[in-house]
Amino acid sequence: MNSTLKMLRPALVGFALLSAVTGLLYPAAVTGVARTLFPFQAEGSLVLRDGRVIGSELIGQSFSSPRYFWGRPSATAPMANNATGSSGSNQGPTNPALVDAVKARVEALKAADPDNRAPVPVDLVSASASGLDPHISMAAARYQAARVARERGLPVEAVQRLIQANTEARDLAVLGEPRVNVLKLNLALDKAPSAR
Repeated sequence: MNSTLKMLRPALVGFALLSAVTGLLYPAAVTGVARTLFPFQAEGSLVLRDGRVIGSELIGQSFSSPRYFWGRPSATAPMANNATGSSGSNQGPTNPALVDAVKARVEALKAADPDNRAPVPVDLVSASASGLDPHISMAAARYQAARVARERGLPVEAVQRLIQANTEARDLAVLGEPRVNVLKLNLALDKAPSAR
């Protein structure tokens, strides 16, 4: 019995110490450093309008009005862009359900802008792996520019300037592609003078 306690005691002390270091001290230190050096990001990159939180730069939001740019489809459950349930559809390219969903999304885009004959950018009809992507490609933004301009009574050139002004460059100048944050672009649209 005594030898068992001798063997068990170092294991329990090690467990308690490691739990304190990895479960309390390390997370507290990382949180403190993040809040000190990157306060905006550490608090969730929240976007405010009139002092009220309306979203995050990091999480996509659903926009359905033709007056707004639409983001990527979301496969999260039980609702689109559910930040507590990040997930993809896990449907492969030969899955009939994915093919049907993409066809329906293409039809919805064409119904919203029947005069648009340009090819539909893939990111407007396919969900990202997280289901929370807040960005669309520049091609996806340009595809929607004429519809948004028409709905808001703005010149297409003015909407295209807003797209350009809200385009984020590649990370570190080499990673990824230029992209447009849909929430930021739609907020900029709301600030733009409109004929309607």
